[in-house]
Amino acid sequence: MNNNLIERFQGTRRERNKVLRGMKVDGTPIIEGFDIYYNFIRPHMSLNGETPAERTNINLNLDQNRWLSLLKKGLNYTHR
Repeated sequence: MNNNLIERFQGTRRERNKVLRGMKVDGTPIIEGFDIYYNFIRPHMSLNGETPAERTNINLNLDQNRWLSLLKKGLNYTHR
């Protein structure tokens, strides 16, 4: 990965954190959810429509509804 992509991710995360600063609840689950969204769900133009996970050959074979598919895979993994 090149430095520009990493800087872009950090900038996106920094902007997201600004929104969460005023919340009185612990933002950690929200931040973790955003990281999952950013790395596994959201296609990136700078990666030619791939997610960072797909770019690094982590292919989870998610269905059209990526969130639901990822949640189902997570449930199956934790119940083994």
